[in-house]
Amino acid sequence: MPLVYIATYEHRTMNTQIAQTNQSGNVYSMYKQNVQKYFEGVTKNVPQYFQSMIHLQEECVKACEKTIDASISMQQEFAKKNGVSTEIPDAIKTTFVDINKQVVQANTVQNQIVKTTIDATVQNIKTFNDNVNAFADLNKNIVQSWINPFTQVKN
Repeated sequence: MPLVYIATYEHRTMNTQIAQTNQSGNVYSMYKQNVQKYFEGVTKNVPQYFQSMIHLQEECVKACEKTIDASISMQQEFAKKNGVSTEIPDAIKTTFVDINKQVVQANTVQNQIVKTTIDATVQNIKTFNDNVNAFADLNKNIVQSWINPFTQVKN
């Protein structure tokens, strides 16, 4: 997003908020404006945090991979210079390959489970968001049913 657009957006948002604040003396309006301002800030910051976490994860994966590669190279060179045989029997090769396949498969299944769990959580939150107004209307009706007997007595 271009910087000019962000500055223009910020300016419009701030002007709108100042105008709204000046117009409303109601505690609920003021509270609602403050909550809205808070969530506007959160909405702007979340993508930055997300990008930072992705970058951190990528760097950690690179560091682990490079460390393991360097360690293997060092051990391989040490064995070669000292005449240590690095040949292994076919049965052990097969075992290593099978173990690696199982580790990769377990990682794939784990990633699928995590993704499915996250997707289900997102869907549950969306469902909740879709029903918030219905819950609020229900609560308003309950409050109104409590208030009606008292207001009828006053009249």
